Amino acid sequence: MRQRVFPQLRMTNWKRTRAFYVDGLGFSVDWEHRFEPGLPVFAQLTRDGLSLFLTEHAGDCQVGGAAYLVVDDVDALFREIGRRGIQPAEPPGDTEWQAREMTVVDPDGNRLRFSTAVTE
Repeated sequence: MRQRVFPQLRMTNWKRTRAFYVDGLGFSVDWEHRFEPGLPVFAQLTRDGLSLFLTEHAGDCQVGGAAYLVVDDVDALFREIGRRGIQPAEPPGDTEWQAREMTVVDPDGNRLRFSTAVTE
């Protein structure tokens, strides 16, 4: 069975959050939903096969969440988002569990930890 998990993160301003994820991190918006104009947004964004749900709905989850995202090359991602103006909270570094990881914090304080397995 193929496993798919979509982390759900709370946001407080769709316009600001969309710009951060799309322009800064290179995600694309798969879809966004509002029950009617002026109501909160619920959206799905994807980058390289990794999808996130972002929600303005206060009852869905709290700001300050976290997601662990496995990517092919965390160092290449670091360089790419740097060119896009994103400064990670923690640049890529080696861990004791054979991974290279970096942490990016979005405008609402959600922590995105990007990781690549280190092979010898």
